[in-house]
Amino acid sequence: MAAAYAKCFDPSGARYGIPTFPWKFAPDGYATRRQLRAQGLRPGGQPVAAQLMRGSRRRRSGVSVAHLYRVELALPVRPMTSRKWGALALAMLARRTCPQCRVVYSYCIPRSLGMCVLCAYPETESAA
Repeated sequence: MAAAYAKCFDPSGARYGIPTFPWKFAPDGYATRRQLRAQGLRPGGQPVAAQLMRGSRRRRSGVSVAHLYRVELALPVRPMTSRKWGALALAMLARRTCPQCRVVYSYCIPRSLGMCVLCAYPETESAA
């Protein structure tokens, strides 16, 4: 475990170009995008200040990386306008409408089928 910790610990940035810390060992004043969003903030165009790293068997490179941003340079999240709410409502309506039978459902149409279940499997409906 100590070797994995040492591989991911580079606070000067000499090895990876930016300061690198092991997973869950980020210093105060840094946050990921999700942590910023939970605080009502966004990166606001600032460059990546540091990164978190841990070993991963799923990734081809063998490591998972999370980018960190400075909290004091973050900007507040822009509020949703009425036009953005309207565009979001139309997009969700399109996801719930079957392109074949044009019926609007209360759930999103599966992308794997591309249409509602009744249109995708018409023979099982008549058998039931």
